[in-house]
Amino acid sequence: MAPKVTLEQWRAFQAVVEYGGYAQAAQAIHKTQSTLSYAVQKLEQSLGLQVLEVIGRKAQLTAAGEVLLRRSRQVLEGALSLEQVAASLSRGIEPRLDLAIDVVFPYDELLCVLAQFSDSFPDTRIELVESVLSGGHDLLLAGLVDVLVSTVVPPGFVGEPLMRLEFVCVTCPEHPLQTLQRSATLQDLKQYRQMVTRDSGPQRRFSAPWLEAEQRWTVSNLTTSIRAIKQGLGFAWVPRLQIQDELRSGALLPLDMEEGGLRYGELYLVYKDKDGAGPATRYLTDLLQASCERMQKAYTGE
Repeated sequence: MAPKVTLEQWRAFQAVVEYGGYAQAAQAIHKTQSTLSYAVQKLEQSLGLQVLEVIGRKAQLTAAGEVLLRRSRQVLEGALSLEQVAASLSRGIEPRLDLAIDVVFPYDELLCVLAQFSDSFPDTRIELVESVLSGGHDLLLAGLVDVLVSTVVPPGFVGEPLMRLEFVCVTCPEHPLQTLQRSATLQDLKQYRQMVTRDSGPQRRFSAPWLEAEQRWTVSNLTTSIRAIKQGLGFAWVPRLQIQDELRSGALLPLDMEEGGLRYGELYLVYKDKDGAGPATRYLTDLLQASCERMQKAYTGE
């Protein structure tokens, strides 16, 4: 069924309420007073309700008018949003972006990037996959994501370096490995439980470093691994950027090791099709690059 009331009639109704009368609204929105009066009359006739009553020189809402005013604002906001989406599409702005971001990327920083992106591109929907190792790799190869941030660059693609990552071997302060009175060896570590984050790819073609420890817990999320380590359930190599607060507070301690206590990796930005990337994709990747540059400088003290 077609609507009985037009958007212009709803706009006229709102203007009269907002400016307190027909004359004031006419002057504010550059319409004639008779045009606004006719629009509101037609609205009332179409609905079979009185929405405004003039008391003195001021138009006031009826009880029904108060309800319809709230709902009409939603209608006009929806129409405006629809026009903005159409304008974005006409300028080539992507309606949706699919991203795969490795879990080694700090969550708080990622959320800040996405919030900043949405301020400039509110109509672009974000589909985010938090991946581990080959998980994002496989999605990119299948053409299912537009942008990949990962420590692994799939064959046939060029990765743009974002930042160097430092992985530090940590335990909780009470862990037996912290009481050796000497530097720990890899053989020492093998006697205790190692926390390993599972490759999220369907074929699991890559594996996180594992020392073939006597005990191993494999989890699917880095956050779970960190929480388990804090509870004294094992050790692991964790990106320093993900545990800076825990290291400062002493909730986690780096393990003094003869060798291998620190490991390094590179985080890369990979496009599905850089030449075909639209303005939203370009803006998001610029934000990611700027974010990584800030984190790198903060970490190195530059």
